[in-house]
Amino acid sequence: MSKVVNVFVISPDTHSERRIDPHITVEQLKGKLELITGIPVGNQAISLLASEVDPRVLAVLDDDSKQLGYYGLTDWQVIKVVDTNPAGSLTGQLTDVTQVDKFELSDAEYAKRQDSVLAYKQRNKVGRFAENDVPPEPAPTPESANIPWVLELSKRGTVRYVGTTKFSKGVWVGVEYDEPLGKNDGSVQGERYFSCRQNYGVFVKPEKVKVGHYPVEELDLDDEEM
Repeated sequence: MSKVVNVFVISPDTHSERRIDPHITVEQLKGKLELITGIPVGNQAISLLASEVDPRVLAVLDDDSKQLGYYGLTDWQVIKVVDTNPAGSLTGQLTDVTQVDKFELSDAEYAKRQDSVLAYKQRNKVGRFAENDVPPEPAPTPESANIPWVLELSKRGTVRYVGTTKFSKGVWVGVEYDEPLGKNDGSVQGERYFSCRQNYGVFVKPEKVKVGHYPVEELDLDDEEM
């Protein structure tokens, strides 16, 4: 069995870890990358980067007949795929929510709901509704969290911080997303509250978080191993 290497594959809409056989050709790689990134084979411009923390371009994979080993492919390098004709494909449209109708709820309407975090806190006298002689609840340990999003989709992640902040009043929840869909690396305006990779961190109000032990989401791709 051929030795495989572990690499990261990134594109405008995707970021994943893959196992690749260095004996396949660039042409064969492009066919597999189309299934992962959604970028048509004819539109792909592929470059090889040193690592996720070192974005130096080591090689441009522009010869379809060459095997990947020719370019010195090793573990934990990054294969970057760029769409040379995004207007003719779906590149960028999967993460662009500017055209999506967003669900909005006024404070008054939210207060009437009985299935909200606010209603739960009122019923159980939690947080600002707690009795004066009841000690505050300790900050929760990291758990899987679901962040409500548009069109009933969700962003999943792990709770990394619960408490007050310097950038705004009130209690905030710091979440590390499973995907790079956030806005920071756990720090805001020079103040660090937790640590994660850039664009994986975000701060949201407690009522926007659903905490629980959620199963890992997996894509049903037969070509998961390359």
